Amino acid sequence: MGSADKKFIIELPLKVILTEDGASNFLSHNKKLLRFRLADNVDEYGISLNKFSPQSIQSMILLEYISKIEISMSEFVSSRQEVMDLSKVVVYSLLYKQFDREVYNALIQCECVRKHNRQYPAHLIDEKTKMSERQLRTVLQSKENIIQQTRKNILDPIWKSIMLNKDYSDEEKNTYLLMSEKFMNRLGLMNWYIITLFHKSDGANEMFIAIRNLLSSYMEKSKVAEYISVMVMELALNNENTNIRKEARNMYNGVEDIDSLIFDPEVRARIVKELQRKHELVFISWKLGGGSASIGKQGRLSITLYNKDDEFQEVREHIDNAKSTNTAKKTLIDFYRELPDGQEGTDLGLYYLSYLDDACKKVNVKFESLVNQFSASDLTVITLNFNF
Repeated sequence: MGSADKKFIIELPLKVILTEDGASNFLSHNKKLLRFRLADNVDEYGISLNKFSPQSIQSMILLEYISKIEISMSEFVSSRQEVMDLSKVVVYSLLYKQFDREVYNALIQCECVRKHNRQYPAHLIDEKTKMSERQLRTVLQSKENIIQQTRKNILDPIWKSIMLNKDYSDEEKNTYLLMSEKFMNRLGLMNWYIITLFHKSDGANEMFIAIRNLLSSYMEKSKVAEYISVMVMELALNNENTNIRKEARNMYNGVEDIDSLIFDPEVRARIVKELQRKHELVFISWKLGGGSASIGKQGRLSITLYNKDDEFQEVREHIDNAKSTNTAKKTLIDFYRELPDGQEGTDLGLYYLSYLDDACKKVNVKFESLVNQFSASDLTVITLNFNF
């Protein structure tokens, strides 16, 4: 999973908004939930974290306990790697979850499962079948050897194909081998229940081929995680620099070469300290899917960046969809092209955006980017929408 796996603990000020299932789980363990006012001025309930392991966030996403994650800071440069790691954790977790869903949908369409359903209509295995985790663990407890052998049968042809591919470097081969294992390791208990139930049937090979095809597809899709994390960081830094330039003009009135000024480390540190005092922040939120009940929306991810200050809270109360004169909506490409001449990172931003767009198209991930600008508050809201 790249650098997201290398770092055991990430330090970022996280607001984790919980789903109904997530909230119920925390409350059942006597964990108090906090009420947050988020960047979009909506109140939500969740938990606050300043230090966390990537694995804990991933586990909560796989259990569908998290609906949104938000961070807000005045300065992102010093936390660059942590923000990129968090973004990759979110994207990979969503891909693992979506892979698991698609495997299940493929398995219940296999002939061996359909034959079972015809023979045993009282014990159907279909999209409505529900079994508790405890039930599944009890059934699978005695089938560990079958699971390991079947897992090997599924992965062996994929590993052979990777190793024989002359277009891959040694590093790429290792990455693909690791990635294939990670997806299989996160295959859900219900899928293993079906696999172990029919692993000796005549139609077992149909199941294995279906899983391999999906595994190959999702290994390719996982490439976009790196591009997304770079794009998010570029946008955060762009917003940060906008705020720093604005504050530098206030603090150093009359200085003509603002750019030289803000890249002096000591001056920049003073400006950042002033932004923190004024509570002028850049917000990033990751909104995950639509939950298990939202058919067709589970593979969605919306990443939104808000650049706002104290004044925005009051102004935003008066802005709604009806006031279209206050809102200019454009694509992210338009936004970059319309930045003032000399704005740092414009070419780089378009470069990253082009790579992200191409990467998404190649692996059939739907991607759109929108920018809303509210003239009354100088607020810029950038949204990146993905459908995996």
